[in-house]
Amino acid sequence: MSLFGIRRAGPGDRAGGPPAAGEGVSRGTGAAALAPFRYRIFLAIWIASLVSNLGSLIQGVGAAWLMTSIAPRPDMVALVQASTLLPIMLFSLPAGALADALDRRLLMMIAQAVMLAASAVLAALGFLGAIGPWMLLAMTFLIGCGAALNGPAWQASVGDQVPREDLPAAVALNSLGFNLARTLGPAIGGILVASAGPQSAFLANALSYVGLIAVLALWQRPPRQPELPPERLLPSMAAGVRYVLLSPPIRAVLVRAGAFGLGAAALWALMPLIARDLLGGGPLTYGILLGSFGLGAVAGALLSTRVRQRASTERLVEGATLCFALGAAIAGLSGSAALTAPGLALSGASWVLALSTFNVSVQMAAPRWVLGRAMASYQTVAFGSMALGSWGWGLAAHGFGLVPALLGSAALLASGLLLARAAPLPNALRLDLTPARAWRDPTLAFEPDPASGAVVITVEYRVAEPEWERFVAAMMELRRIRRRDGARRWTLLQDLSDPQTWVERFQSPSWLEHLRHHRRSTVEDRAIELTAAGFHRGAEPPRVRHLVQRRAGDALEGRKPGGMSPEAPSGAAPMLPPVPNAGLGVVASGSDRDGSAG
Repeated sequence: MSLFGIRRAGPGDRAGGPPAAGEGVSRGTGAAALAPFRYRIFLAIWIASLVSNLGSLIQGVGAAWLMTSIAPRPDMVALVQASTLLPIMLFSLPAGALADALDRRLLMMIAQAVMLAASAVLAALGFLGAIGPWMLLAMTFLIGCGAALNGPAWQASVGDQVPREDLPAAVALNSLGFNLARTLGPAIGGILVASAGPQSAFLANALSYVGLIAVLALWQRPPRQPELPPERLLPSMAAGVRYVLLSPPIRAVLVRAGAFGLGAAALWALMPLIARDLLGGGPLTYGILLGSFGLGAVAGALLSTRVRQRASTERLVEGATLCFALGAAIAGLSGSAALTAPGLALSGASWVLALSTFNVSVQMAAPRWVLGRAMASYQTVAFGSMALGSWGWGLAAHGFGLVPALLGSAALLASGLLLARAAPLPNALRLDLTPARAWRDPTLAFEPDPASGAVVITVEYRVAEPEWERFVAAMMELRRIRRRDGARRWTLLQDLSDPQTWVERFQSPSWLEHLRHHRRSTVEDRAIELTAAGFHRGAEPPRVRHLVQRRAGDALEGRKPGGMSPEAPSGAAPMLPPVPNAGLGVVASGSDRDGSAG
């Protein structure tokens, strides 16, 4: 327990047990949406993040309005939004790999410090009157870099703060906190900019990071004790991308989130121009419009738990997309703040319902070992599409006018619903992604070097002819699981001399990577593996072999002088020396009794 009682959700909490005495409130039907507040670390980070988000929204008003003064072209104004979002698209994946390998708390502290420093520099330059358009974009880009580093670690750490059953409510509460800030921040920012200039907004943002840094410093998060050495950065990024591409639930979410972000970006990027050109207002009007959007988002966050109980994931996102499109059309056509503000509130509620649903879907569909990279992939697609959309809609507004750009974005959002058939959203709550822990270490004649050459795994099945077609279908699903978790060169072979004998063959680049592959298996994956193994009709379980690749000149591990393995029983045949100009496969194990592999 820290000075402020900040603790991580413990084992009892993860199992759904009650918190310790004094830790929280009882869970009732009406309190389900607030259940994550029972965990003090979540509550502390939530409050500190609320203050930090408030500062970020104030900063956004100052930066956008300053650009309307120093470079008022629509494309330059839209670049303020794009310069904040572009780093998230570019750097989220490396940040996700770091979040899975390093201390997430430390990464978040570094990210907050980067954003504090950039905001402080921007404030100082503002007070000196030394900010040009490209300097403004450069500093907002640097703030975006901090956000890119922070995002995957922050979102993946939610699972360290609350148990799995409270995760959807925790994500909704985080959205609520951000949108509470969105409700108040723009109005406060508008008042600050109107009374003291944009530099005051930049200073307020710099100060807002201090509290969150302090809370993170006091969080006594138990260090992770990895069973294996951490992955290197580039292979770790590749593993994350591979997992996402070979995970149908996550892939579908990314497609839909990208389409939504591309269309929704117009309203965000062009809102300063809506306030100035369509409504004839100033920074206060702009702040009120952002506040209306945020007020709707707060309502959406408060209603999200109830809406999820009544509607499927697919229906929820479809409805939110159509409502956001309607709000964008109202903003483009009304010309009156009395109509535009309710339209933006509708879009705000739709925004938080859609994005929180995408967020929860990814978190519930990714196991812990790859969660940071999965969330980074989601951020890359969602915010990258918003960055590209901001730039594109800015060009459209510059070339064709503000109203056609807003109506075009509404039409794009509505047409994006056609993706529902090609990429239906999953019900990831049904997935059991706890580690399977079903694989037992094979009986090895010697332990290969972790960085040894490729490891080839073969699994031999006996399948009756009437079941061949169903067996092959099951193996294709198993193939996806193997490849997703790191297996390479997967093949399924049938013996020409004995057609009932089938051999699954795949490989890992090293013994260490093979061990990683095993530890990535979940209960859901194990069920697929058992389905495939259920077609086996032999007297013994499927025979699994592990073979290590050898090349001419390799030193064979595990050999005693005279060619004997130190673990080999007396009387065993000596291991043969390497054959010149040839590659050898050395059998490292016999059959695993449970038939598990990979």
